Amino acid sequence: MSDDARDVVVANNLVMTFPGMTPKSPEIKAIDGLSLRIKAGKMTAFVGPDGAGKTTFQRLVTGLYLPTSGSLTVLGIDVTRNPQAVQNQISYMPQRFGLYEDLSIQENLDLYADLHGVPQEERQKRFQRLLAITDLASFTNRPAGKLSGGMKQKLGLACTLVRSPELLLLDEPSVGVDPLSRRDLWEIIGQLVKEEQLSVIVNTAYMDEAEQCSHVFILHQGKILDQGSPADLKSKADGLTWVVRKPPAMKTRVLQAKLLEQRQYITDAVPYGDWVRFICCQQKDIDKLRPSLDQYELHSRQPELEDAFMLLLHAAQGYDDQEITDFKQITMPTQQGSATDQDKPVIVVRDLVRRFGNFTAVDKTSFAVERGEIFGLLGPNGAGKTTTFRMLCGLLPASSGFLEVAGMNLRTARAQARAKIGYVSQKFALYGTLTVEENLTFFGGAYGLSGAHLKSRIKMMQEQFSLSGSARSEELPNGFKQRLSIAAALLHAPEIVFLDEPTSGLDPLARRMFWYTIGKLADQGVTMVITTHFMEEAEYCDRIVIQDAGKILALGTPDEVRRQAGMGENADMNRAFIAIVENARHATHSAKEGSSS
Repeated sequence: MSDDARDVVVANNLVMTFPGMTPKSPEIKAIDGLSLRIKAGKMTAFVGPDGAGKTTFQRLVTGLYLPTSGSLTVLGIDVTRNPQAVQNQISYMPQRFGLYEDLSIQENLDLYADLHGVPQEERQKRFQRLLAITDLASFTNRPAGKLSGGMKQKLGLACTLVRSPELLLLDEPSVGVDPLSRRDLWEIIGQLVKEEQLSVIVNTAYMDEAEQCSHVFILHQGKILDQGSPADLKSKADGLTWVVRKPPAMKTRVLQAKLLEQRQYITDAVPYGDWVRFICCQQKDIDKLRPSLDQYELHSRQPELEDAFMLLLHAAQGYDDQEITDFKQITMPTQQGSATDQDKPVIVVRDLVRRFGNFTAVDKTSFAVERGEIFGLLGPNGAGKTTTFRMLCGLLPASSGFLEVAGMNLRTARAQARAKIGYVSQKFALYGTLTVEENLTFFGGAYGLSGAHLKSRIKMMQEQFSLSGSARSEELPNGFKQRLSIAAALLHAPEIVFLDEPTSGLDPLARRMFWYTIGKLADQGVTMVITTHFMEEAEYCDRIVIQDAGKILALGTPDEVRRQAGMGENADMNRAFIAIVENARHATHSAKEGSSS
């Protein structure tokens, strides 16, 4: 058997270019001379920052794009010459899979079986298997629009697999779903690979998902930075990975910031409970760091795939040391209350309830958020956290209970409260055709700013976040788009900023810079309330709350939540989250069974 017969994909000097966003803009080279082979019967991962070329490569493999130059063979077929022959043998689940929300689960399966020409005699057996492994068999009559995010992703996968393909392509299948649903989704994929010897190519933003694959390609700017098994890639960080404990009186993010300011020795630093994990640029750098770390508890640690990823990305992408200097200078005048108010919670929630008809989305929730705190709202899809978030922002009235934000009762002074808060949405919500300065002018006016005061605030925001006022917003890199969103939210000097999935779509270096910025703002008294499905980001929060079925299951610092889950301080936050949710659901189920017996 030839090498090509064992390869599901063979690319040689593959190039894919797109026109610039404007007639004067240079063309964009999304794939730049890519050459690779992907083995059959294996699970292969592609990781890399946003814009690295992962989605473009998958679309080339499916025949949805035709390459500018180079060759691409899929399942032994030249995809350029015969894309339909390839499409007849593969299944593809894009990031936004097209479910028909008015149709039931069963009707969606039937529709996709019709589209793929699945014979009637094969359907029932295939449907039964897919419904069983996705745990959707009890909900076949439920409309897709009424499913949680995790259930929608499972249904999308089932619809993708209504026929048994030679090759399955998944483009970030678990983005936007909670850790519990993400774990279930990957168990389904693993089962299919094992039982059907399925070949899978998956794009993912999660390094723990990539670790489950046989081979990993790291892409950057359309080229392969490196490739190999997860173990081979992790070995590149041998001897470079360390962990240091913060003193009791210090916040973890303060120690993280101190480490990040030593960029000549440190590639990356992230909080982890009471610890900060960091990566040295070279093995000898730890000796240069030791004098400044003598006062702290310091240990070496085993490298992880993300450590290797960050080392490689940092080397390829470089780092502007001026950015750290810029962000150290951030000063945000805020609409602080009187001195007597400084020690009072800036958000107070008591017995908060929100009902939609007979459904209770939030059920007697109570908590308080301190000034200058980074507070995380976490929970499975459908847990009620988005509803809670919208009530806190004043976008949705509560059914009952007490809710005070920035000293304002949201039942009687919702408009006044909104004047004291800023909001950053999950997706870039500014006007792409406007320049940076035009966007800031528009949103400043919406917040009631005008004249010389508005101009001075715009100038300050542009300087603080290193934004060019003349740049068109749609042409900014994702990291700078997020900076612009934050700048717009801070124009009117709010006391509280609400951030909904704030790092979705950001590359890892931009994500680190974003959280560094958030920490600096919180240190100056700006309160941050954040929703996220990235459990690693829970580590940046001073406290987190975990909700499910509208009720609070856990509240405290990341380490306190780990202990509540019955785990030690070094436990993975994903595992702690899953344990807390599953234990609560088991207790609820047992209580219901006991009351009915």
